[in-house]
Amino acid sequence: MAAEPQPSSLSYRTTGSTCLHPLSELLGIPLDQVNFVACQLAALFAAFWFRVYLRPGQTSSDVRHAVAAIFGIYFVIFCFGWYSVHLFVLVLLGYAIMVSASVSNIHRYSFFVAMGYLTICHISRIYIFHYGILTTDFSGPLMIVTQKITTLAFQVHDGLGRRAEDLSAEQHQLAIKVKPSFLEYLSYLLNFMSVIAGPCNNYKDYVAFIEGKHIHMKLLEVNWKQKGFHSLPEPSPTGAVIHKLCITLVSLLLFLTLTKTFPVTCLVDDWFIHKAGFPAQLCYLYVVMQASKPKYYFAWTLADAVNNAAGFGFSGVDENGNFCWDLLSNLNIWKIETATSFKMYLENWNIQTATWLKCVCYERVPWYPTVLTFILSALWHGVYPGYYFTFLTGILVTLAARAVRNNYRHYFLSSRPLKAAYDAGTWAVTQLAVSYTVAPFVMLAVEPTISLYKPLGVSCFGTVSDLHSQLCRLERTKALSSRNTETQLGMPMAAGRSRVRC
Repeated sequence: MAAEPQPSSLSYRTTGSTCLHPLSELLGIPLDQVNFVACQLAALFAAFWFRVYLRPGQTSSDVRHAVAAIFGIYFVIFCFGWYSVHLFVLVLLGYAIMVSASVSNIHRYSFFVAMGYLTICHISRIYIFHYGILTTDFSGPLMIVTQKITTLAFQVHDGLGRRAEDLSAEQHQLAIKVKPSFLEYLSYLLNFMSVIAGPCNNYKDYVAFIEGKHIHMKLLEVNWKQKGFHSLPEPSPTGAVIHKLCITLVSLLLFLTLTKTFPVTCLVDDWFIHKAGFPAQLCYLYVVMQASKPKYYFAWTLADAVNNAAGFGFSGVDENGNFCWDLLSNLNIWKIETATSFKMYLENWNIQTATWLKCVCYERVPWYPTVLTFILSALWHGVYPGYYFTFLTGILVTLAARAVRNNYRHYFLSSRPLKAAYDAGTWAVTQLAVSYTVAPFVMLAVEPTISLYKPLGVSCFGTVSDLHSQLCRLERTKALSSRNTETQLGMPMAAGRSRVRC
């Protein structure tokens, strides 16, 4: 594995701005992290200003596009200095493909160029230059831009290169009929609201926001006259922003305390590997993985708040009549912490990336969609071996969890106590399974992953593999039995029953 730089000697050496170095020294936090938070806070204030003083009714769309892009470019250069060249090169390559490629191939060229450039940057930054003499990690914005370039290319392909009857309802809704101009392209990819920490969003939603149609489009889905309104209301994002900033503050405090108290290095110390019993190892693994979450909660919730402050992210009205600002939310913390299935956990973690994977891979590939989606996710995240340990293990866990749910859940739905017991059991198993699966993702390298899996991983991995194999055999037996019964009764086989879901 690439040698990690020592924070004490390299915290000052960054490609980004060094004007906040005294603050970095005072707080004892690496300068690149201080620059990141400073840019996000500046983006938050800029977002309020953007919503109040550059309102769509008073400012042209071109001005709003230009200001959003200029602020975004400045923040990128402030954080990453000359490393931001990689971002601009990828954007220009993406636009060259957008204007020159045929609509039948635009999605393929964009996907392979964007993912190829991102992968080359991952490899060179980690394994060739070994971080060089610098600590700045520019891969985050590059990953977000890769998502946007490919999302836009697939949606242009859907709108201009496919027949409407071949599209799903969602693809038809998001299909783009006119290629964006250069200014619109720059604004979509590099706007200050999402260029640093995301999230990825659909091009149509972003353009509707710039043009001032975003909120009204969502409100038109509700019949307001039945509710006594004679005109569309004007929902304010202020409440949602304050709520998300409170979550951000709590996450920051947890990161500064809990994460430092239970660092991931605890999983490879002598006590954990040689002295702790198996139940203690599982519990400690869960605690350490919980302690690693606040930094993600902080970054993603703050990014969501920035978009909302600018007036972007309105998703409509819930069943209680409340305005919702979660169109761009990247996680649902409550559903993550109470998840009773691996599927439920994944659906509420890094939501916009899951949406991107569904758009460019899961719905498009003709075979093995689950496996290929996990592999693409690992490749997009980077080239650390730990990512591949996590995502390949995640395939087995996902298939095993799906088989368990299909074969056993219905036995526990007959009464409330049984359902409560089932939910409690599946919650505990899900949280432990997730902790086991994502541990290599956090540790990154091969050596600590193997050290962890020697006492813990082999038995867990074997259990999951055996459970999946047994459930596959059970489903095959049930399918064969059903087939024989139907044959004896002279009944045609149902297409759905003859397919084994393993």
